[in-house]
Amino acid sequence: MGQRIFDVSLDELRRSRTSVKWRAHAPDVLPLFIAEMDAAPCPAVVDAVTSAVARGDTGYAWSLPYAAACSSFADAEWGWSFDPAQSTNVADVLTGIVHLIGLFTDPGGPVIVSSPVYNAFFDVIASTGRRVVDAPLSASGELDPDVLARVFGELRTGRERAVYLLSNPHNPTGTVHSPALLGRLASLAAEYDVQVVSDEIHAPLVYDDAVFTPYLAVAGSERGITVTSASKAWNLAGLKAAIIVPGPDALSDVGRLHPLVTYGASHLGVMAQTAAYTHGRDWVHQLVAELADNRALLAELVEERLSGVGLVAPPSTYLAWLDFRGVGLGDDPAAVVLERGRVALSPGPTFGGSGAGFARLNFATSREILTQAVDRIAHCLD
Repeated sequence: MGQRIFDVSLDELRRSRTSVKWRAHAPDVLPLFIAEMDAAPCPAVVDAVTSAVARGDTGYAWSLPYAAACSSFADAEWGWSFDPAQSTNVADVLTGIVHLIGLFTDPGGPVIVSSPVYNAFFDVIASTGRRVVDAPLSASGELDPDVLARVFGELRTGRERAVYLLSNPHNPTGTVHSPALLGRLASLAAEYDVQVVSDEIHAPLVYDDAVFTPYLAVAGSERGITVTSASKAWNLAGLKAAIIVPGPDALSDVGRLHPLVTYGASHLGVMAQTAAYTHGRDWVHQLVAELADNRALLAELVEERLSGVGLVAPPSTYLAWLDFRGVGLGDDPAAVVLERGRVALSPGPTFGGSGAGFARLNFATSREILTQAVDRIAHCLD
């Protein structure tokens, strides 16, 4: 592919983009918060959606080809696949998680997360009438088996049905969980009868210095469930579709979901994501290469211009977890950066208690915008 994916100009983005990212804030704000990319679209997706609308193919979704395309992509990328006929389509990953929480826990029951973790998990848990139980990541940003064992054991003593929500790869830190730690999680989940639900929406966005492992590929994960979508890697959040993939020992449980849950996936979303998985591999590989360049640029800019701000280059995703605790911007540095610098970041405290003093930055944008944003943040530190 020739043209760069992230060469869309700031003026063009402000003029043409009408999604949350470019409409939630005033025009003078550089939006680096929500997980949307400032990317030119994947041509295969454009062709699939345009031709479908042109021929009037805008009915209800038939999703078996979508699941087959996802399974083939997973096999080609990670050497893991699943039976498409045993998957269930849903509107999006969070909707799938909502239904699974309802299936595997009781009202008021526990849903375990490892903070700092995807901020929408907290909204999802609240919407289901369940409660959050935190098993924080270790200081190095990894799953902590000792903490998981303690939390799982306490819930088991109370005889409560529990779900563990795994972010794999992890949002917001970008941690790519190792096979050993995923295997340890699977072992603990089996020992304490905790249902693991793995959100793997960022799986295609892993850099060359790391290797992604699907949760259902590790030994002992047979009762686990994966929920995934092409929406993050191909920037298709507005084209709704996702897939629930049960492990072999969870198949009958997932089969108890009401058929209504499958109705939310958009036919255009299914076709778009099928095209992405089938014909968009080269595009997403180029995307990851450009994101790697942006990641390197961001690391350089932070080191040069944001003295006292911490950053560990994430091994996956296009989301950087910035540590502002050493520069005196309080528990919510994103609020200060928005007010003083007119840059919108995601507030660290929304990712759990361990997010105080942090902010998440989305670097899936042009190098021009990224450089401007860091310059504005630097002025907030003067």
